[in-house]
This record gives sequence, C-alpha cells and structure tokens, in this order.
Amino acid sequence: MMHRLVGQVAFYVLLLQIDQELAEEVRLEGCPWCGMALHRANYTRSLRGAPAGLPDGFEKRFSFCCGTEGCRRRVTPPSVRFFGRRWYVAPVMVLISALQHGATPRRLDAIQRWLEGPIPRRTLDRWRRWWRDAFTASPFWKGLRGRFGRPVAESRLPLSLIDAFDGDESTRFESTLKILRPVTTASCAHLAMGPTRR
Repeated sequence: MMHRLVGQVAFYVLLLQIDQELAEEVRLEGCPWCGMALHRANYTRSLRGAPAGLPDGFEKRFSFCCGTEGCRRRVTPPSVRFFGRRWYVAPVMVLISALQHGATPRRLDAIQRWLEGPIPRRTLDRWRRWWRDAFTASPFWKGLRGRFGRPVAESRLPLSLIDAFDGDESTRFESTLKILRPVTTASCAHLAMGPTRR
C-alpha cells in the first residue's frame, strides 16, 4: 500500500498543503533570532522519485530570510516533502529505506522501475547508515523513542517507526513523515516538535 501511495499525486498535494501551513506558522512567528519580519526566500529542490503531474510550485522548498540589517539569517521551516539535503523526495527516501527491511525482491524491482531506474547501491547504503548511526544517536530520536506505546526497533528503522503508529498504512506513513519533520531543518526544528498535525 505504501508503495502505491508515493505514486499518487493526491498524496503529494496533501504534503504540499501541510508544508504551506508549516511555512505560514514560521512566517508569523518572525525571525527566531531578532523577532523581526521574515521575507520569502524559497529555493528549488530536486523532485527525484516523485510522480509526474505534481502541482506547480511543489519543487519549491519554503524558506525565509530575515530582512533586518545585521541579522539577515535564513529560516527554513520543517518539511514533509523534503528530507534535509537528500536528492530524493522525503516519501521515497523513507519508503525505500523501510522496504529494505522485508520487501520482496519482486516488489523492490517494481519500485525501482517506477522510479525509472535503480537507486545506486551506495545511496541505499548511505541511507541505511544514516538511520542506523546518525539518526539513532540524535537528541531528537533520544527524546522521541520513549513516546511510543510499543518499542521501536532501531535495527529496523524506519519500518519499525511506521509500524509504531496506529491506523492503515496510509495513515501510518503520513504520521511518520510528520513526526520526522525536526530532522528536515536545523533553523526552526523547535516548531516541528509540537503535536502531529492533520
């Protein structure tokens, strides 16, 4: 089910709406360093792995810049569409990482075809190392892992994180993208730690 979800334009429209709401929250708060107004400073991101037919503007990573002389810092809101600086869109990166823990070779082959070519082995290895080493050592994960009613196996991340949520696969996958928002930015991760939205 999850692999079908990441191929549906409607799912990406929902993610765009969530990111728009997050960006508006950040803009209304003003600069976290000086409190002054923020000005739009979006930039273009890769849409590798995303389906064709996405809405105009989906490729824009919402971001702001403080307009005050002497501050001028960039503020990039958390995102459910983009995962840090990775080339692949967040749903694909999380899905492919999760499928390395139990997907059948046939399903992985089907997804690779849908992605119009295989993801390089070194990219998959880098993702696996990140989940296993950097993510599990992060203060974010150390603060989050105790909030689940059932244990989340670190050796099976992110699949075990998806499985920690209730609901159907679509709901669990969306909840996982939402809860991972703090690791998608460094400039205002404090906003992403609030209650899961939508």
